[in-house]
Amino acid sequence: MRLRLPDLPAAEAQLFPEGRMAGPMPWVIAVMIFLTVLAAAMGMGVSRAATGVAADVAGRVTIQLIEANSVRRAKQAQAIERHLAEQAGVENFQRVSAAEVTALLEPWFGKAGLDQDLPVPMLIDVTLRPGAEKALPQLSEAVRALAPSARIEPHGQWLAPLSAAMRSLVWLAGLLVVLMAVASVAIIVLAARSALNTHRATLEVLHLLGASDPQIARLFQRRLGLDALFGAVIGLFAGSLAILLLGYRFAAMGSDLLGSFGIGLAGWLALLAVPVVTAIMAMLAARLTVLAALRHML
Repeated sequence: MRLRLPDLPAAEAQLFPEGRMAGPMPWVIAVMIFLTVLAAAMGMGVSRAATGVAADVAGRVTIQLIEANSVRRAKQAQAIERHLAEQAGVENFQRVSAAEVTALLEPWFGKAGLDQDLPVPMLIDVTLRPGAEKALPQLSEAVRALAPSARIEPHGQWLAPLSAAMRSLVWLAGLLVVLMAVASVAIIVLAARSALNTHRATLEVLHLLGASDPQIARLFQRRLGLDALFGAVIGLFAGSLAILLLGYRFAAMGSDLLGSFGIGLAGWLALLAVPVVTAIMAMLAARLTVLAALRHML
């Protein structure tokens, strides 16, 4: 007849150091979770910013009239504006003033570099209604029919390299989160194996007293799960402070792109779930590791 395992807390105290944060594992988990939180926040922030930029430039087009003759250029602009006013897919359009165009060219030509004889392109900013982007080829053909030398440049085309780079950063952040999760599991497995090797004799006595493998595994999974949870909470707290500080710095820069960085309510809820997920992973990894080791040890 098998005897009951002694009191779990008492047995646990014999197998692990005293104190919730005793030993290196909780602190290592805290560092890993800190880096995981930063990587996840970076991925969510960049993804949000990329989505915001794409939504902001979707359907926005700039028409450039590069006709050298100013009189002919003005007539072409008037004809294009009349055509745009008749299109149902065009939400609004606005001709960029000569002063604004001069201000745009000033960094390259300087204040004295632009004179009346230099032909400056005439710009018309066009915003299409949502869903009207598919009609852009027809609009381009109509504009070129009115002004053969006109250039039609969608804003999304300008930002395509930036969007590709931001998507790459999102994938990189996701890869970092996965690598941190794998490293955290490896740390827990190593901690469980170290405790098993250190207290091999004690475990043999417990087994002789009637403790089953699942009962012994519960000792490890409970303690390692709690240590991982405490370490993850510390890492989450430190990571959240870093995110708030970086968000404040980005907002102070006044950039529309950097100001759009943020993780939102859903992102914060996902980060708050990190300690719970870490504890569950730790308990599962510890249990499987201990059960596999006990089958060979005892």
